[in-house]
Amino acid sequence: MASRALLRQCASGINKSYPGLTRSLSSKSTDVQKKQPETKRKDFETTVMTQEEIKYMQALKSTITVGEEDVGCVSGVPEVHIKTRRVRIYQPAKNAMQSGTNNIHFWQMDFDTRERWENPLIGWTSSGDPMSNVQVNFTTKEEAIAHCKKMGWDYYVQKPNVNQPKPRSYGTNFSWNKRTRVSTK
Repeated sequence: MASRALLRQCASGINKSYPGLTRSLSSKSTDVQKKQPETKRKDFETTVMTQEEIKYMQALKSTITVGEEDVGCVSGVPEVHIKTRRVRIYQPAKNAMQSGTNNIHFWQMDFDTRERWENPLIGWTSSGDPMSNVQVNFTTKEEAIAHCKKMGWDYYVQKPNVNQPKPRSYGTNFSWNKRTRVSTK
C-alpha cells in the first residue's frame, strides 16, 4: 500500500514539472500533440567541469612525448643502482636441451651483479639489488644499444659465441680410418 502511494506521489510530481512527458509517453496516438522544441544541451565539459579539469582531461587524451634527454631519472630506480653500473648486451646461448636454432636470434640486456650473500636459514643466494634480476630482450643489438643510450646507462657489447659445427655424414660412422677404428680386445 505504501509503495502505491509513493508511486502516485512521484507520478504527480513528474506531471507537474514535465507536462509534455506524459503526452509523449502515452500509447494513444490521439494524445500525442506537437512536440515541444528541445532545448539545446550544453556540452558536458563546459557545464560540469572547471577550466582546470577540462585542460587536465585534454592532456590525458594527448600523447606524451619525451625528447632525447636522459629518461633514466623517471624510471623510479635509485640513481645509486643505475649510474654507477654497466649494462651487458649479449646473445644468450641456447638451452642444453635445445638442438634447433629457434628462440636464439635475439639480444639480451642485464646489469652487472652487485653484492650477494648466502641466506643462512635456507642457503639460497640473496641480494639487496633491485636490478639484479632484470633481463630485457631485444630483436637486434642496435635496439639494445639505443635503449641504453636513451636511459643514460654505460654499456658494453659481449661478442656472441658462434659455434661452427663440422659437417658430417652418416657414412663416416662406418669409415675405416685410424680415427674411427676401435680395438675389439
